Amino acid sequence: MRKIAFGVALAAAVSLAAAKTVVTPVSDVKWSPGAIPGVSTAPVDGDMTKGPSHFFLKYASGFSAPVHHHSPDHYVTVVTGNLVLVADGKETRLAPGSYFALTGKAPHAARCEGSEDCVMFVDARGPWDVVPEKP
Repeated sequence: MRKIAFGVALAAAVSLAAAKTVVTPVSDVKWSPGAIPGVSTAPVDGDMTKGPSHFFLKYASGFSAPVHHHSPDHYVTVVTGNLVLVADGKETRLAPGSYFALTGKAPHAARCEGSEDCVMFVDARGPWDVVPEKP
């Protein structure tokens, strides 16, 4: 019986140690220019260069990204703007609140249409990169 109680206590301690809260008010979001003109990032959790992270990605109005992929699987919600995603041979217009997932290094292109910048929230499952596809 003591072994069971110890196991339960140990499991509870491990789950408490893993608990984490991240709170980032909009006033604390810090934008940095990306490696590509017209793109900015604002990390809010994790280190984009070293592993899994959560961050905002901004495309300036009129920005167009050629076909590329990212090494980590990632899950994206459009926050503002009108994003056009080209993936799997289809062009899809995504308004704020829209969601998409790109896994397995899926090649895609994207552009920001209209007068408003496109802001996306990204859940990246590994170090972030941008790998151009060969034409």
